[in-house]
Amino acid sequence: MTIHFIGAGPGAPDLLTLRGRDLIAASPVCLYAGSLVPEGVLAHCPLGVRIVNTAPLSLEQIVQEMRQAHARGQDVARLHSGDLSVWSALGEQMRALREAGIPYTVTPGVPSFAAAAATLGAELTLPGMSQSVVLTRTSGRASPMPEGEALANFARTGATLAIHLSIHVLPRVVKDLLPHYGADCPVAVVWRASWPDERVVRASLAMIEAAIAPEIDRTALILVGRNLGAVDFGHSRLYAADYDRRYRPLGPVPRFPEEGE
Repeated sequence: MTIHFIGAGPGAPDLLTLRGRDLIAASPVCLYAGSLVPEGVLAHCPLGVRIVNTAPLSLEQIVQEMRQAHARGQDVARLHSGDLSVWSALGEQMRALREAGIPYTVTPGVPSFAAAAATLGAELTLPGMSQSVVLTRTSGRASPMPEGEALANFARTGATLAIHLSIHVLPRVVKDLLPHYGADCPVAVVWRASWPDERVVRASLAMIEAAIAPEIDRTALILVGRNLGAVDFGHSRLYAADYDRRYRPLGPVPRFPEEGE
């Protein structure tokens, strides 16, 4: 039997991959991070499923649930919020399963920064402005940041920043970014992206602290960059009429011959 790690998306139950939905529906055991995964996602579980909220459990207790299900010959749907590739504690769980000889799969999910950008109606990489998105966070009790990954270091690139798990230290974030982005740089804070009670706050970097209400807490994502709300940017060459590309060649002579020709 197999442990299926599944990215449950940012919150909305229908922002779940078809593969993830089908694995949930086929697994007689479901372990989910109840502090972040909405119960609506559990509607995909089959009748008679064993559902365990892992929020109050330790790593050892979570792995023990997996071991017991494996001993019973049962597949497990292990749900994490957003996508599993960042800040999911996936690595330590997979390591424990490898040591125990228990097979597992990984199914990606819609990340919170993508859901937030969709809410804002924003493309985070605009031609002539920023072509990079940095996913980062500030140091916390659970995981300190490496010295070289300070916000100021990323800010020097001018990239669009998606700052997770940091709304509680917003004054420090603003202080670190002001010298590099300027007081008028657009900022958007998206709280509980895609949830029914989703909230969005837009302001300049200098004014964002004053605009944030106390109830906007740990699940809020901070997006910083000139791309947010920009209207004065160039066109991508990808769709330009005079851009010679493989699927829209210009002229009678092929510009991109197949290999071997």
